[in-house]
Amino acid sequence: MINANTLARRLLGARRFWAVAAAVVACTAGVVYATNYSLWINGRSNTAVPGNHADFTYWGPASTAAGVNKKSVNWDGYNRISDQNYRVRDALDCYCTGDNWCYVAAHSAGNLQIGYALSLYGGSARPKQNATPNASGQCGAAAGGGTQTGWNIKWVDVAAGAGGGSELSNAGSWAVSEPLVGDLKTTTARAMYDHNQTRSKIFYMYAGAKGTLYSAILPGQDDEAVAYHSAGGVSGSGGAGFCNPSDWFCNDLTLGTAATEGGTAKWANHSVVFRDDAQAYNHYANGNWQGVISKVRADMAANAN
Repeated sequence: MINANTLARRLLGARRFWAVAAAVVACTAGVVYATNYSLWINGRSNTAVPGNHADFTYWGPASTAAGVNKKSVNWDGYNRISDQNYRVRDALDCYCTGDNWCYVAAHSAGNLQIGYALSLYGGSARPKQNATPNASGQCGAAAGGGTQTGWNIKWVDVAAGAGGGSELSNAGSWAVSEPLVGDLKTTTARAMYDHNQTRSKIFYMYAGAKGTLYSAILPGQDDEAVAYHSAGGVSGSGGAGFCNPSDWFCNDLTLGTAATEGGTAKWANHSVVFRDDAQAYNHYANGNWQGVISKVRADMAANAN
């Protein structure tokens, strides 16, 4: 027969057990698991719906593998970088704050968009958000709310980057009525923000060289829209000619972060990981993740996880 003291101790033990069990269940229910996202930032002439992060019209089939939880940031590809950058910041706030982290891929003028956001806003207080955007691409506050400094970005892949502008804009080869064309002039693009200020995020540059149509306008190697000086993240106030090692009449665009042949430095935290020595990749997605974009897509599919 169990005496009263023994029964009391057993009941107390049982209560403690169930209290601990309830606490464990409550804590487990409240755990917030980190999620990684892959953000794709378009360049000029986007036909997708701005703010619709599921619309991959600019790139190609949405079913194509292009990184974990891929989202298409979608700014209009027409207006000035400063006017449309809020859409990029909205997406970064949505998916790259709180417990969540992002991989970023950018094409052409998308290089200017992510560079502008990081340089000018990457040190600011950002709201922690819930990764559930509305139709305009804006998210609500995460559970617990709060802010953080800048965004959680692992790295940035850039295909055919226009961070250094394009001589096609200088020469008026593109429609001069587009506000974005003014931003893409080489002197304007290079003076738009501090390209060396990436908030310690590495920009991995992919430079295509299958350029034929505008070779007389674009210096050195090019992909028909931007030259190596821009796609390779080469510093300076204006564009210069850089080429593949097979070209004896032009300084080489070096791989990695090293200065080019001739001694011109790349911007800080800019590393050339693909130089199109075979001259096989042009500038354009062609609705199917093609051109030099295909190299970035492959890298995102393999490593953004």
